[in-house]
Amino acid sequence: MISEPITPIIQKIDTPQFKALFTPELVKLNDLFKTNNFQLRMAGGAVRDLLMGIKPSDVDFATNATPDEMKELFVREGIRMLNKNGEEHGTITCRIDDKENFEITTLRIDIVCDGRRAKIEFTTNWQLDANRRDLTVNSLFLDLDGTVIDYFGGIKDLEKRQIVFVGDANQRIQEDYLRILRYFRFFGRLALDDEAHEKATLDAIISNGGGLKDISGERIWMELKKICVGRLGGAVLTTMLKQCNLASLLGLPENADTAYLCSLHKRYYPKIEAMTLLSSLFIEMEQIEIFHKRCKLSYAERTLAEFIFEHRDGAKKNASSILFFKNILLNEERLHKLTRKKVQTSREKVIELAKYAMVDDEMINELNIWRPPIFPVGGVDLMHNNIPPGPHVKQILDHLFKIWIESGWMMSKEELLTHVNDIEWDEKIRPRCKRKHSIGTK
Repeated sequence: MISEPITPIIQKIDTPQFKALFTPELVKLNDLFKTNNFQLRMAGGAVRDLLMGIKPSDVDFATNATPDEMKELFVREGIRMLNKNGEEHGTITCRIDDKENFEITTLRIDIVCDGRRAKIEFTTNWQLDANRRDLTVNSLFLDLDGTVIDYFGGIKDLEKRQIVFVGDANQRIQEDYLRILRYFRFFGRLALDDEAHEKATLDAIISNGGGLKDISGERIWMELKKICVGRLGGAVLTTMLKQCNLASLLGLPENADTAYLCSLHKRYYPKIEAMTLLSSLFIEMEQIEIFHKRCKLSYAERTLAEFIFEHRDGAKKNASSILFFKNILLNEERLHKLTRKKVQTSREKVIELAKYAMVDDEMINELNIWRPPIFPVGGVDLMHNNIPPGPHVKQILDHLFKIWIESGWMMSKEELLTHVNDIEWDEKIRPRCKRKHSIGTK
C-alpha cells in the first residue's frame, strides 16, 4: 500500500457528455451530500469514458461517508434504498424521487487478499481508495463540479492509450488474478497499437498466470467474452495464448492456431459472437466440452460451438452457395420444432456459421431476411396414410424431408406422400430408403 501522500493531478472538464449526466435527481443527490459535509464523486470507468468524449452508460459513485452514515442520511430524508446486499462491501443503492437509482460506495482499502476476493476496511482517504484499483485509467475520480482527480497518472496513460497497473503489477495481480484478463480487456479496447504491451507488464502476467486456475469459470468467461469482441480481440487473444501461455488456464487448447480467429475478427468486428471466434481453436469436439467445464458456458453458447464445429468444413467448402446455408437453416428450424428447444434461434446459429465461413455480406443479408418455406408433411399425415405410430414415424419424416430439400423445397404434401411406399420400414427395424438423399447443394 502506498502511504506517502501524493499530490494529485487536477484537470477540469466541461463537456456536453458530462453536462448530460446532470438530471434533477443527481443534482438533488449531490446537494444532499454537500449539505451534510460529505464528498460525492464519480469513479472509475465513467470518468475514463468522459475523458474520451463518451457519455457513460453506467456511473459509479464514491463517497467518504460510511454505509451507516449514508443509511442514516437517506432514512432522514425519506429516500428509498435498494439492494442492501451490497452493504458489506460498502455499497448503498438509493432511488431518488422514484425516478433514478444511484449506486454509491464508501472509500475502502484492502486488508486481506487471497487472489480472488478482498477483505476490506472503510476509509476517508481518496488516495488509498485509488491505490486499490487495478489500472491507472480506472483509478480516476470526478467531482461533480467538473474536477478530475488523478493520483496515479491515469490521464496521461489514457491520452497515450497505455494500459498500466496501479503501482506494482505483481502486487495488483496477486490481489485478484482476474486482473490479468481485465488488463487484456482494456488493452483491446483502448490501445492504438496491438503490440504496445510493456515488457514488465507481460512478465508480471506470465509470472502470475497460474493464479487464474483458482478463479471461477463464470468470472473467467465474463472477461474472456469481452476480450474476444474488443477492438483488438484477435491480436490480444494471440498474445494471451501464445506469449503468456494462458490457454490451458482458460480451458482452451494449448498450441491452438489463432490465425483464422484473427481473420474472422478483422472481417466481422464488432458483429461476431465470441463463441464463433473461439470455435476456430477447437480441433476435436471433446475440446469444446473441456472449455465448457472450465468456463460454465450457457446452453446456447455450447450448442453454437458444437454446431459450428459440426458444419464448418462443409460451410467453408460451400461459402459461395446460399442454398447450402438455407438448407442448413431449414433443417435446424425443423429440429427445433421437434425438440421444442429454442434457446438460440436457428437463424442466429446459421448466420454465425456463415460468418465463420467468411461468406460475402450480401449472403448474410439474405439469410437475415429469408423466410424459410414450411415442410408440408407431419406425423398426422403419415398416420392418415396407414403408418402406425412409433419411433419409425420420425425416421420416415426425415427421409421425406431430405427428398423435399433435394427438390428445392418444391414438392407438395401429396407428392411427398407418394414416396412413403419407397421407404422400407418396420417398427423394430430402422427404415431403409431405396434412394440416397443429402442435405446441402443440389
